[in-house]
Order: sequence, then structure tokens, then C-alpha cells
Amino acid sequence: MALKNVFLVLLSACFPIAAAAQTVSTSTAGTAGEQEIKSLKDQYDKVSYSNKISDENLKAALSGIDSVLQKIMLENRLNSEKGKQEAYDLSNKLDKLKAEDDFKAEQIRAASLDYTKEKSDIEIQIKRMELAEKKAVSANTILKARLDKLKTELDLRDRKEDWKKQTNTDPVYSKNPFDEKSGELIISDRRISLNGPILEKTADYVTDRIQYFNNISDYPIFIVIDTSPGGSVMSGYRILKAMESSKSPVYVVVKSYAASMAAVITTLAEKSFVYPNAIILHHQMSSMSWGNMTQMKEQLELARQWEKRLDTPVVKKMGITMDEFRKEMYEKNSDGDWQEFGDNAVKYKWADYVVNRIDETGVVKNPDYSDGTKKNFYSNEKTDENGNRYLSLPRLEPFDFYFIYNPDRYYR
Repeated sequence: MALKNVFLVLLSACFPIAAAAQTVSTSTAGTAGEQEIKSLKDQYDKVSYSNKISDENLKAALSGIDSVLQKIMLENRLNSEKGKQEAYDLSNKLDKLKAEDDFKAEQIRAASLDYTKEKSDIEIQIKRMELAEKKAVSANTILKARLDKLKTELDLRDRKEDWKKQTNTDPVYSKNPFDEKSGELIISDRRISLNGPILEKTADYVTDRIQYFNNISDYPIFIVIDTSPGGSVMSGYRILKAMESSKSPVYVVVKSYAASMAAVITTLAEKSFVYPNAIILHHQMSSMSWGNMTQMKEQLELARQWEKRLDTPVVKKMGITMDEFRKEMYEKNSDGDWQEFGDNAVKYKWADYVVNRIDETGVVKNPDYSDGTKKNFYSNEKTDENGNRYLSLPRLEPFDFYFIYNPDRYYR
């Protein structure tokens, strides 16, 4: 009975309808009678059959579930095996990757060793190059020092040579450069040469230098005439006006001769100095005329005006008249060329002082090296048609003579 009740409970749990029927049957057994028992038995049988069917269905369902469970278990086992295989493959892959990493690390280590070695080699080469450079610099320094020493010695030699090319003294500047007692004249570097014919370029040369020296100081300026035959009256007059307008006194010095316009410049200077044997020559102005009679008359009148303008100050200084001046010219020389040596020229007031010695303190450079090279003068020797050698002498300046020993006529 107990087992039956347990079964019923189980059956009611699984099949609620059968349980309900059983409950009804049990509860009515005692009151309904046999009729009802039969009916209930039929119902029971029917329910039992139904339960059997349900049981079979349950079994079938459980069988299906068991199949599913087995399938799931198989799938799980399969997945487990796959997982193991994947884990194995992954492990192998990890081992491979690790091996590759180890290999790469070894490669990197080897490369690092190579880099370190190469770097070390490069550093050693750099050190060697730096050492070589230092040696080269040291050698260059030594060489440069030697070259500098040689250059210094050469410069010193050049300086010594340059020193020899100059007097290494300063010109002497004096407000009173002439000593009448000794007859000595001191000329500074405020010196202007006036040689050859007096032309426009000559006037430019002289007047520009007068202005230049005036802009430096008021010490005397010296116009030094070695030889001059005179020249243009207009150019000469420009020089006279520059002398007259100069803030510094302009003195004229004649060493050889000064004729015509040069003689007028000498006579009209503020002060003029001549060597005793220098020659001063005055004469009437000469000219060439061209044209018809009226034109030549006009030119003659212009020449007379120039003569008056230039000679009037000369005769005034001499203390005579123009006519007396002309008369003296032709009494001294049939051509009217009145020439006097320096000592006599002073007597006629053509010059102011006779000098016995001139000290050219402005000549401070060796004239032989004026252009940087020593000058040498070679004779222009020739051979005549007879095979005899001779030397052609240059044309003499006016008032000059050759005073030369020439027994074999070598000089011609």
C-alpha cells in the first residue's frame, strides 16, 4: 500500500490527470459501490494505459534526451580534443614564436656586437685621424712659423733696402730759407719744377701745385728753373698771377738759364735766386703774323699790349724806362737778346740774390729708384760706314757749349 501510494505520488507528479483520477477513485470507493468501482477500474485501466503510453513517451523522450546528452558529451569530448589540439598547436606556435624571438634576439645581439665593433673601429679611426690632424697641424704650425720667420727676414731685408732708398730725414721748412752771409738757400719739398717751354700744360702744372701747397701751410713755395727758353705769354701770365695771389711767398730759383717768359717770371717773383753762372735773358717779344695788312696791324697792336703789360713791371723794378730797356737790349746784342750771368743779373735787378749753395732737403728718396727700379743710362753707340764706333751727342740747350776731350772723334 505504501509502495502504491509512492507510485501514485510519482505518477501524479508526472501525470497530473492520472493522479487526479486515482484520487477520485479512492475517495469514492467506500460510498459509491461496486458499480462505481468498475467504472473506476475502467477509468484506471484507461489511465494506466494512458500512463503506459506516457511512460513510453517518456522513455522515448528520455532516450532522445540521452541521445542528445551523448551527442553533447561527444561534442564536448570533440571540443575538448579540439581545444587540446588547438592548445597544442598554440603551444607549438608559441614555442616557434619564442624560438623566432630567440633567434631574432640572437641576431640583434650579433648585430649589436657588430655595431659595437664597427663603432669601436670607427672611433679608433677617428682617434687616428685626429692624431694625424694634430700632427699635421703641428707640422703646419712649425712650417708656418718657419715661413713667417723667412717672410719676416725678407720683409726686413726689403725694409732695409727701402730704408737705403730714402734719406729718412724730414724736409726743412723755414720762413727765411736764405742765408745771405753764406749764400746758402734751403729748399723744402714745397718745390715746383719749371723746365722746357712754358705752355698751357706747364701753367696747369705750376698753378695747381701753388694752390695745393697753399692749402697745406704758409711756408715758402719754390719754383725751380733748370732750363727754360720761355714760351706762351698767356700761360706765363697765369703763372705770374698764381704767384701774386698765393698766400705763401713764391720764390723762383734759376740753376742754368731762364729766357724770355721764364726771365720775366724770375724778375717779377717776390724773391728770386740764381747761381752765379746761371743765365737770364731778356729780349723783345717775338711773334708771327698772318693775314692782310689790317689783320697784321691788329696783331701787332695786341703784341705791343702784351709787351707793355709784361715788361712794364720789369723796367719798373730795374728803375729805367721802356725805351731805355729796348736800347740796352740792342747795345748788348745786335739781335736784341740781352743775356747776363746770374751775378750780373742781380745787379740789373733781374734776380734778387746770388746763391752759392742750394740744399734740396725735399729730395728724400733715392732718384735712382724713383719708379721702384734702379735707373741705368746706356750710351747710344753706333758704327759709321768705315766701321768706326761713335756716340751721337744730344743737342745743347741755348747758351751751352761742349767742353769735352775728343781726340779720336768718338763723340759726334
